Amino acid sequence: MTIHPSGADRRRGPFRAGERVQLTDVKGRKYTTMLTHDGYFQSGRGRLRHSAIIGQPEGSVLDTNDGHRLLALRPLISDYVLSMPRGATPIYPKDAAQIISVADVFPGAKVVEAGVGSGALTLSLLEATGPDGHVHSVERREEFATIAVGNVESWYGDTIPPWTVELGDLNDVLRDMEAQSVDHVLLDMLAPWENLDEAVRVLRPGGVILAYVATTTQMSRFVEDLRKTFSFTEAEATETLVRTWHLEGLAVRPDHRMVAHTGFLITARRLAPGSEPLLEKRRPAKLAYSDTMPWEDESPPPMTEPEMSPKKLRRVLRDINQRRLMEQTGSSHIPEEDENADQLPDVATADPDSDNEETNERR
Repeated sequence: MTIHPSGADRRRGPFRAGERVQLTDVKGRKYTTMLTHDGYFQSGRGRLRHSAIIGQPEGSVLDTNDGHRLLALRPLISDYVLSMPRGATPIYPKDAAQIISVADVFPGAKVVEAGVGSGALTLSLLEATGPDGHVHSVERREEFATIAVGNVESWYGDTIPPWTVELGDLNDVLRDMEAQSVDHVLLDMLAPWENLDEAVRVLRPGGVILAYVATTTQMSRFVEDLRKTFSFTEAEATETLVRTWHLEGLAVRPDHRMVAHTGFLITARRLAPGSEPLLEKRRPAKLAYSDTMPWEDESPPPMTEPEMSPKKLRRVLRDINQRRLMEQTGSSHIPEEDENADQLPDVATADPDSDNEETNERR
């Protein structure tokens, strides 16, 4: 039984059992919790029963048992990303918003996303493409894909926009796609240059390729390999820094802390077949290129993804499973047979427009 509705109505109306609420105290500290009929919230600001929140309109200010006041709102997608269970480090909201903008992910777009992580970017992509588009997420690691599916299902409920999750190597997935059938290829992975040949084939003329990398060495290698394809416009690279400000009367100043570097975004556009890139004739800077580029040296060990410990994986899956049961029942009481559940159903494909039952069942 679903306690709260799906679609846009999940964001409207009074608070209901089985949904998230974000409580903010007078110092701006935010707490996200799942409402249940028998639950209560407790912090240094006092204690508040969930039953006092359920049925109240969003934006209500409530009093705790010891007189402190809390503002109750539904979390925005940026709040949800920062509070949801995660296995991999998520793409933070500042970068996800920039990706949607610079890649021009539009309603109805066909997007391939490689490296689904915890599903943070996927949430924004699904909102941008809408019910007429399609997001195809590819992930090598089953545990990450399972966590991402749980997070996306929790946010969207029963009305997830067209979405397919596939386990495996990106090149293998792209080979099965029609040529020039994709609007965007978004690469959040250690070695995005390994997938350029297949990305060239599936991207339509004018389509966007975007890589999200953490280091300057990755950025340099991706751009140089991108140029060698002679199939893309000159790449542009950016990083996004967000700085909040203190606002109190005339005391207006930057906050002492800011969200600085998280990753680099590299974007380029697919040229029409047979066209050659416009290359500016200029002399490269001295020492810009060496006889052997750093990534051509075979002595350094290959890059490997960090492994998630089994203990952390069990904890994250248990959190997602418990959240799912609370959403379904509106109760914090977990049935005895589910108390030790540390797994979710295997990775699902979510493509409601497909007629292939095998494709749409949980894998």
